[in-house]
Amino acid sequence: MTYATFTPRRPFSQLSHPREVIRQFTPNWFAATMGTGILSAVLTQLPVHIPGMFQLAEALWMLNIVMFLTFSFLYTARWVLFFDEARRVFGHSTVSMFFGTIPMGMATIINGFLTFGLSRWGDAALHLAEVLWWLDVAMSLACGVLIPFMMFTRQEHSIDQMTAVWLLPVVAAEVAAASGGLLAPHLGDSHSQFSVLITSYVLWALSVPVAFSMLTILLLRMALHKLPHASMASSSWLALGPISTGAFGLMVLGADAPAIFAANGLSGVGEIASGLGLIAGIILWGVGVWWLLMAVLITVRYLRNGLPFNLGWWGFTFPLGVFALTTLKLGAVLNLGFFSILGSVLVAGLALLWLVIMRRTLIGAYKGELFVSPCIAGLKG
Repeated sequence: MTYATFTPRRPFSQLSHPREVIRQFTPNWFAATMGTGILSAVLTQLPVHIPGMFQLAEALWMLNIVMFLTFSFLYTARWVLFFDEARRVFGHSTVSMFFGTIPMGMATIINGFLTFGLSRWGDAALHLAEVLWWLDVAMSLACGVLIPFMMFTRQEHSIDQMTAVWLLPVVAAEVAAASGGLLAPHLGDSHSQFSVLITSYVLWALSVPVAFSMLTILLLRMALHKLPHASMASSSWLALGPISTGAFGLMVLGADAPAIFAANGLSGVGEIASGLGLIAGIILWGVGVWWLLMAVLITVRYLRNGLPFNLGWWGFTFPLGVFALTTLKLGAVLNLGFFSILGSVLVAGLALLWLVIMRRTLIGAYKGELFVSPCIAGLKG
């Protein structure tokens, strides 16, 4: 009988040098902050009280802050140490889209300051959330305008290679809009509330119609050229993101509208905005059901032949989480048990999915397998 000798695998064993962690770091990693942040958010919205659930959600929010700061440090370091290679991202037709994950990940942290930070740090948390929100707005606008402009001027794209990843830079603005809807009622004066509310409606308009135009092209692309490569399997879920966020944003903004518009002499407008927000939210939720069912069927099709793990798997989490959040919101507003039950089931599925993806991400990061920058593929270190 022979016995194999166990040799512990050293960290980053798949990398030629530990510095490759920085050299190969891409914005894709911020998708993990989106998935972690949305799980933290939905756990606080469950229709039944579960002991310890709020504390678990708060712990996830704090973990998300650590992740976001770590990723920000690593990506900033890449620009400082490997500037010439880092700037190649702007010409890459896929990786550049993930710039949108940075403001979207930060938005989940901002929302956490309202949910968890106010009780811990009071007005200081509110002031920080407000400052960060305006920064998030600027970042979202930059992503939503400059990345598409680069698509038009310096990147190579074709209809047969298109995926829902195109949505990422555009959707950031509507995520900021929904976050603004959560922030506005906490602000101290009516003028600040009004400014945030109106800005949020504009952000919604800057994002959702553009996203739906991309979804139209995506339907045509899949009908003509069928499903993308298995490495992009999770992109089928990304379409659910702008639909769900658009619905949730309108409902949140509509809930704030009557009081805020009335305080600024426009009470009638506020009532209209509230009604339209709810009706439009229900309609968009229905569109989301179609995309959810389609995404499930497409994923099952991919699973037949095996699904390779990559950071793109985080694309499963945020869209599903926002759809669950929207479903729970409808349950609370309409007082219909169907939405509350379905929302709870979706949250359970999201939690299980997060555990699987986080485990595989930690393993892949430890080995160094996930630190790959397509922008510099083939270059010598």
